[in-house]
Amino acid sequence: MCLADIQLLRYTWLLWLPVASSGNIKARHVVFPIMKVCRGGITSHFVRNDYLSLDMPIDSDVFRVPPGYNVPQQVHITQGDNEGKGVIISWITADEPGSSIVLYWAENSEFKSQAQGFYLTYKYFNYSSGYIHHCNVENLEFDTKYYYEVGIGNTTRQFWFKTPPQAGPDVPYTFGLIGDLGQTYNSNTTLTHYELSSAKGKTILYVGDLSYADDYPFHDNVRWDTWGRFIERIAAYQPWIWTAGNHEIDFAPELGESRPFKPYRSRYHVPYRASGSTSPLWYSIKRASAYIIVMSSYSAFGKYTPQYKWLEKELPKVNRTETPWLIVLMHSPIYNSYVNHYMEGEPVRAVYEKWFVEYKVDVVFAGHVHAYERSKRVSNIEYNIVNGLCRPTNNPSAPIYITIGDGGNLEGLATAMTEPQPSYSAFREASFGHGIFDIKNRSHAYFSWNRNQDGYAVEADSIWLRNRYWGSSEEASLAALR
Repeated sequence: MCLADIQLLRYTWLLWLPVASSGNIKARHVVFPIMKVCRGGITSHFVRNDYLSLDMPIDSDVFRVPPGYNVPQQVHITQGDNEGKGVIISWITADEPGSSIVLYWAENSEFKSQAQGFYLTYKYFNYSSGYIHHCNVENLEFDTKYYYEVGIGNTTRQFWFKTPPQAGPDVPYTFGLIGDLGQTYNSNTTLTHYELSSAKGKTILYVGDLSYADDYPFHDNVRWDTWGRFIERIAAYQPWIWTAGNHEIDFAPELGESRPFKPYRSRYHVPYRASGSTSPLWYSIKRASAYIIVMSSYSAFGKYTPQYKWLEKELPKVNRTETPWLIVLMHSPIYNSYVNHYMEGEPVRAVYEKWFVEYKVDVVFAGHVHAYERSKRVSNIEYNIVNGLCRPTNNPSAPIYITIGDGGNLEGLATAMTEPQPSYSAFREASFGHGIFDIKNRSHAYFSWNRNQDGYAVEADSIWLRNRYWGSSEEASLAALR
């Protein structure tokens, strides 16, 4: 796309927007840039000075082991049930098992409760893990701040988290989006920008590829430990909703390791049984006004497979009057216009896209491609291999597909793009960053992508989304206001 093909005008409208706290609407003057472009959407002209990612030294302070003998480390939490009243608290003790008990109490309460967890260990090639503790704390109150304590004696550590509001159609809630993080200087910038974000995400939706331990010689599992300590500064205080990526497979028969996902499944537990799943690689949760479905790009997904049969039953169960926002997480993107991993998501698209359209999924978040891209609302469900209808077409019932595998890992950016930009692609940029998905009420949410630039976060792309179930497309909504 050339600059001569762009005409940029600015109009100010009296726009009626929803108010997050009440669901009511109020008038605001909003300035909208109107771009007339050729072909598809926008390819950003921003170019990073250095697109390579360098690992932080292993003795960096972000990887530091907490002081003390057998002190709990790598503390992280995720949702512990389907409703949001439970939390799974996980940590590792390096020297001996210690205690798997969690003490917890509500803010402003002097009464402390305790929950009993368990621990496990695993071996991978020449590596032996520490003692990995998991404790499911149940029956908490909604929308309440809790403190919790792990460890024993002089090695206890204290953290806190806040449970989500009870599910409801107009409950506002803010999610962060991170994928393909790794443990580089750019990874550290991404976490720092998220921590300092004015949007204040309350839960991270993580779209796969965590530590990149398999990129080191012999799948060095020490890098799982350094990564766990690296993310603790956020993951111990707010849930990360986990999605498995290709770097979690860790299948290495040449090392005697033929059990896929062993380190990932040992370290990162999820509440899969609560949603009737038979595997922790695919599951669902409710959180505030969102229903989140996690899929596995690297497990069998064809017809009659366990994942297929689970999703076939799961989608009709979603009550959009209770949780109007339907979000799908996966690792490999369905729509991708970068050269890296181009068309890898096509088998999943061929099987599941018709369901995403039928059930009006609002947005599908993916990683895998180390760059950012946002699609238009398109579908290719008419294609049947012989009819020639092989181009995506606009479809107001289709999701927006957002690729956000740009956390900053050591493999660097995906900079090569297919040209010309496909018609389904609305915006793309080869840079590192994170996303914020800010649900206002049942009908409106605001998504922004924040580029890592020169030590601060820049909102480089954003869009107001209108809910698939409760309203028409945002494009049609804006047209009606003109």
